Formats: sequence, C-alpha cells, structure tokens
Amino acid sequence: MSALTFPPPPSSDSAEALRAEVRAFLATELADFPTTKRMESWSGFDPAFSRKLGARGWIGMTFPKEYGGHGRSNLERYVVIEELLAAGAPVVGHWIADRQSGPSILRFGSEAQKRFFIPRIVAGECFFCIGMSEPNSGSDLASVRTRATKVDGGWLINGTKLWTSHAHLAHFMILFCRSSGTPEDRQSGTSQFLVDMKATQGMNVRPVRAETGEHHFNEIHFQDAFVPDAALLGEEGQGWHQVTSELAYERSGPERFLSSFILLVETLRVLGTNPSERAAIAIGRLGAHLVTLRRLSRSVAGMLEAGGNPATQAALVKDLGALLEQEIPDIARALVAVDPPTPEIEQFAEVLAYTTLHAPSFSLRGGTREILRGIIARGLGLR
Repeated sequence: MSALTFPPPPSSDSAEALRAEVRAFLATELADFPTTKRMESWSGFDPAFSRKLGARGWIGMTFPKEYGGHGRSNLERYVVIEELLAAGAPVVGHWIADRQSGPSILRFGSEAQKRFFIPRIVAGECFFCIGMSEPNSGSDLASVRTRATKVDGGWLINGTKLWTSHAHLAHFMILFCRSSGTPEDRQSGTSQFLVDMKATQGMNVRPVRAETGEHHFNEIHFQDAFVPDAALLGEEGQGWHQVTSELAYERSGPERFLSSFILLVETLRVLGTNPSERAAIAIGRLGAHLVTLRRLSRSVAGMLEAGGNPATQAALVKDLGALLEQEIPDIARALVAVDPPTPEIEQFAEVLAYTTLHAPSFSLRGGTREILRGIIARGLGLR
C-alpha cells in the first residue's frame, strides 16, 4: 500500500499579516450583511463585491504579474479564502474563475487566451462555470458523451451537461467533452473548450432548482452550438489530463469544510457561554474535526505552492469535509430545540433549515463520495 502524506504547511508571516487586513475589510464591507445572507456561504452572488475584491488584489493572487495577477503565494491566497468563507461573504461570482479556470488557462491556454481572460478574472469581471457532469454519469467524467465535431473554422457541440453551478450567471464555461472516439474509449479522445455563455448560439441553459426553490444548479443543452478554433483550450485529445489536473484546486480548499460554518456559529451563539456537558462534547468534537481538516487543507495548499499535484490528498480533504459539512446540521438540530420559536432562536432556525436543505448537494459538487473514495483507493494502491 502506498503512503499518503500531508507535509506540514510552511509558515508564512506575510499570510498571517494579510489576515488582519482582510478581517478589517470584511468588518466594514459586511457590517450590515445579515446572517440570513451569510448562511449562503460561497453560493452568495454579488458582482460589485467581487469587483471590490479584485480592486484589493484578492482575486488571481497567485497568477503571474505578467498577466495582471499578483504573484503571491498559495498560502496567502488561502488566508483570504478562509476569511471570506468564515464571514459568509458573497463570492460565487468569481469563485470558480479564481479557483480553477484561471489556473487552467494559465497552464494550458494559448498566449492570446491568457492575455484575454486572466486580467478580466483578476479584476472580478469575468465569471466561469464548469462543464463536466452529465446525466446518467454522476462524477464518472470518463463516460462523457457530449461531443465536439470539427467543422470549418471551429467545432459543433452536441450533448447535455448537468449540475452546472451558476451557469446562468457565468460569462464563460470550460467545457469537457469528447472530440474523437466513443464513450467506450474512456479517457482518450477528450478535449476542453472555452464557451462564451452569452454569445454562443445553440445552447440552452435550464434551471435545476434546489428544495428551497433557489436557482444554483443548471442543465445545459448543446445543439449544434458553434465554437471557434480559438476556443480550444490546450491540445485536442488531451482533455482528460487537463481536467484531472485542475481537480486538486477544486477539491482541497477550505470551502470543502466551511459551507456549514455559519450554522456552527449560530449554534454556538444560541448555546451561549455555559452549554450542557453534552453540547460541550459535541461542539468540541466538531472543533477538533475542523482543526484537522484545516491542517490537511493547508498542507495541500503548501504542496500546490511547491508545484505538486496532490490529487489524492485533495480527494481525501473533499470527502472528509463533505462528511463534516453534512453532519453539522444534524448535530445542531440535536443540541438546540427550535420549538417553541422564541425570538432568540428564530434566526438559528432559519439558518438550520437553509443548511439542512442544501446539505445533500455538498457530497455532489466536486465529485460524489463513491468517485472520491475510488480515487483515494487508487492513490493508496488498493485498486
């Protein structure tokens, strides 16, 4: 069995100095931001707030200065992300572009693509969505059926993508699809394309509403949707290598264990400074899990900073993080009685209800539990 290591994350005085700056900014910008908006976590959408973060230099922090980035470390970026999540800031607009689309373009994109996209991402003015999952496929990306067919001057796209978060708000998608062969070929014959979500003809974005009635997810149908040759990201046929290389960015960040954090804060508020022994034990256990996940996640940030590809470690962080995020609503419900609905707990009850209804999606986005555990097993040499 292979060893799976999480090296200690390197210390960074500059990152910790930045933390105080971010907290002060958020205290001012979110002073009147209600808890019932903070509970949306990184699903909250506010383009103006994204632009403000861009103006502060807190988007594209690790991107090269040559393309408008700031050349800072992954650990500095981690501090900003962690503070934004802990505050429940509305960051979903720029989130995917900053987290993985920008790094993918920097790694695989043409010079023209880098010059066009990266400065816009850094400014908080260009939002991306992820075109990976499909109906009847779950997180089995290798079974992709959406197809790009070569024609004069570009490609025609046909197929369907599902669970595409905030596609209706995004300016562009990085689409993963088949460009040759058949689904039986699995990883080979796949490519990625940069799809303009506002200008591409033959594309239909349909909402997939949550139990709350909110519109986060989407189903996207492509019917002879034309994209130009310049939309190809990287090399034709190398889509599998490209898409898997970005998953460490998608799966390892603090968003994978802080989605329920505002509910935990509300639980602590209602329990007060003198909780029962049972409540103290439960909260202590959750705190220990959070500290451990934070340590693992920061370790992955350190490995990314060193140029590594910690795909297995990232999958482990994501799997354990989703378990914790989904456990917090159950524990909160067990510790705090919401009946009768006194004014003191009305806000808690609203946050609890919201988080409970969204919790099932936590183990869907970024890869289902079964897929993640398969990746971990392979990384450990168990299959």
